[in-house]
Amino acid sequence: MQVKLTDMTDRRSHPGTAGEVFGAFLRLGLTSFGGPVAHLGYFREALVVRRRWLSEQAYADVVALCQFLPGPASSQVGMALGLQRAGYAGLLAAWAAFTLPSAILMAAFAYAVSALGDVSGAGWVLGLKAAAVAVVAQAVLGMATTLTPDRKRATVAAAATITALLAPGALVQLAVIAGAGAIGLIWLRQEARAIAEPDDGDVAFTVLVPRSVALSCLVVFFLLLFALPVLGGGWAVRLFEIFYRSGALVFGGGHVVLPLLESRLVPTGMVGHDEFLAGYGAVQAMPGPLFTFAAYLGAISNQILGAVVAVVGIFLPAALLVVGALPFWQTLRHLPQARSALMGVNAGVVGLLAAALYDPVFTDGITSARALALAVGAFVLLTRWTVPPWAVVFAAAALGAVTL
Repeated sequence: MQVKLTDMTDRRSHPGTAGEVFGAFLRLGLTSFGGPVAHLGYFREALVVRRRWLSEQAYADVVALCQFLPGPASSQVGMALGLQRAGYAGLLAAWAAFTLPSAILMAAFAYAVSALGDVSGAGWVLGLKAAAVAVVAQAVLGMATTLTPDRKRATVAAAATITALLAPGALVQLAVIAGAGAIGLIWLRQEARAIAEPDDGDVAFTVLVPRSVALSCLVVFFLLLFALPVLGGGWAVRLFEIFYRSGALVFGGGHVVLPLLESRLVPTGMVGHDEFLAGYGAVQAMPGPLFTFAAYLGAISNQILGAVVAVVGIFLPAALLVVGALPFWQTLRHLPQARSALMGVNAGVVGLLAAALYDPVFTDGITSARALALAVGAFVLLTRWTVPPWAVVFAAAALGAVTL
């Protein structure tokens, strides 16, 4: 029997408690290294195989939804599973437990960097920046292989890279994402039709979200997206707007948020180049979502309150979209137009990340032949020896302290 996303009331769809969800996701938040793809594997093992919270097909269904939405895919999957297990309190519990361990560590790292003063010439910081080059290069390579497998999508990605390099800026990046989606809608129809229709299987993901609640969340999502830039206010509103819009407009995972945040924070002086790249390198060594990079940047900008504002800002769009999209997903995922637009967006995202690999990651991270040698070694360890990113980052920082 097929069970679809529904807005009917049925207590069986909330079989657990928020405390149970928090406990399960806290363990994942403390041990899930390796980025969003690895996180999805950890979720499957812990919640589908061992705890049997849902079926394999139901899990595939929610993963498909979160891959379609902008934002941090693994965090959105966690939110959706928490919602399915224990309602809205379960969503909050899953997010908090999976996110807070890494966010707290990154905020503490920001305090350490601030206490040390000018760390731009420290060897361990140079090592972290070299590791960031390797990590982003690995992300570009992996995403290009998956998301630009043919000449049309490769062309879209190349156009996005060229545009972002010749006309850098946050507004240009947003225009590139929108333009890539429009190109995909028109130019990639044949490729979208070639993809097999999503198979709902025998059990689809079941969660109770009234359509009125879903629509309200979508209204709030778009209202904040368009209203925040024109609102007045102090530093908190400005910081919240930067992280909210970055979280709302990122397709492709945590690495893709790098160019959006860099273009808004570094040129304005809110965060320095060296601080930015040192934090980006450090977050690779943390468990949990890469979006907790926001905690570090917020703490650099305005201590603990800044970290809280940044973390809430960057994750709030993900929560609003998960709740808002669930009742409509079963229909939307079968539309070829949606799949072709998403193909274009994903190709554009690859191009933006490739541009960010050059500027600022490479231009600021490779300051000497030794730094380049360290980055090359880290890249080989990541891509050919499959050494976990956290281990590569620790090793790069240690070697940088000695050699750079």
